[in-house]
Amino acid sequence: MADIHPFRALRYDVAQVGDISDVVAPPYDVINEQMQTELYEKHPCNTVRLILNRTEPGDAGVDDKYDRAANFLKRWVNDGLLSRDREDALYVYHQEFDWAGQHFVRKGFLCRVRLEEFGKGKIFPHEQTMSGPKADRLALIKACHTNLSPIFGLFPDSDQAAQTPLESAIAEMTPMEATDHLGVIHRLWAVTDRAAINETLEVLRETPVFIADGHHRYETALNYRNHLAETGKLADENSPANFVMMMMVGMSDPGLAILPTHRLVSGLPDMTSDQLITALEGLFEIEAVGEGAAAMQECWDLIDADGGQDVFGFGTTADNRWVFARLTNGSLMTELAPDQSDAWRDLGVSVLRSLVLEHCLKNNIAGADPQCTYVRLLEEVTEAQRNGSCQLACLVPPAGMEHIEEIAGNFEKMPPKSTYFYPKLLSGLLFNPLDQ
Repeated sequence: MADIHPFRALRYDVAQVGDISDVVAPPYDVINEQMQTELYEKHPCNTVRLILNRTEPGDAGVDDKYDRAANFLKRWVNDGLLSRDREDALYVYHQEFDWAGQHFVRKGFLCRVRLEEFGKGKIFPHEQTMSGPKADRLALIKACHTNLSPIFGLFPDSDQAAQTPLESAIAEMTPMEATDHLGVIHRLWAVTDRAAINETLEVLRETPVFIADGHHRYETALNYRNHLAETGKLADENSPANFVMMMMVGMSDPGLAILPTHRLVSGLPDMTSDQLITALEGLFEIEAVGEGAAAMQECWDLIDADGGQDVFGFGTTADNRWVFARLTNGSLMTELAPDQSDAWRDLGVSVLRSLVLEHCLKNNIAGADPQCTYVRLLEEVTEAQRNGSCQLACLVPPAGMEHIEEIAGNFEKMPPKSTYFYPKLLSGLLFNPLDQ
């Protein structure tokens, strides 16, 4: 079982900082330079100063920004801007949002979860990670000794039995509320009722946890714990650094939305739609759709309506043409990914990476060295093609919950950016100190 506990969070004192919307921030990995500046200017105590402290003139080295983040955190605690809750709690967290004309409310709760090495317990990753972000996050956690942002975890809960007692407990309570830059409303309640907490934990007794988002932060928390153990600074198995702050959401929650992450491919020579079709010949059934943004939207509508993992939209920038492609012969995937399961090989993003980019394009387009950047919105695809920053745009179907559970349960990891859980969890609603 995953070892799940309530905890005493460190939180902003609204009486001192004012509107909580002014001090929270999106996760560090979605903050660009412009947004970082805007968050800095929004409030002198905005969480961005902790999770993504900027380089300042006169810095002697890269560690200065991490030390500066730690100093901000310490100062805010000393000044009473941040204070520790007096009682252990599970923190109910709702996110209310609209997407594609539909209204959603995603419900879950924040807790502490005991860290486990992957493959040795009941916590399963589903995406590959990269070394650069982990090194950056490890330097930050070593400086701050605090979980500054939650991991996003999923668990099987077909009847929502784990969330129900917590929802009952907050029925008459007033939440802390924030609205983010995308208009998503975030609400938070602290549940200290021991009976409600115990009922939730009992439901989760035999439950596995699948990491939906925050893989780099989870592995960083593991690395930090191991660092403390190696240096003799981990007192015992109940030391706070043995745990990580996590948002828990049931897989059957009606507000759980998984969106696709589309690929913009550079490192290719300028090529036409006809050249792309020739490169995919014999493996895909191709339908020419048209030109421009309208054709791109039609491709996406076809993918969305189909619902399968074997359909794609490809837009060639050179001639601004779009085609809809359906995989008809996936037998090469066994050869291209021999160590993976059938479930992994059938995944749309796996087919795109292994078969389309690494096999078809590299073998059939002279000079091809495909490199991907990732976007979520069709408008971003249009902009990239307009400014010529990619030679090929690829629309992919979103992975489903069943894919995450099966592939992660096999101790496999999906290709990077296989899933996008919208909306992101805010940073700054809660912090989890690791040194006390």
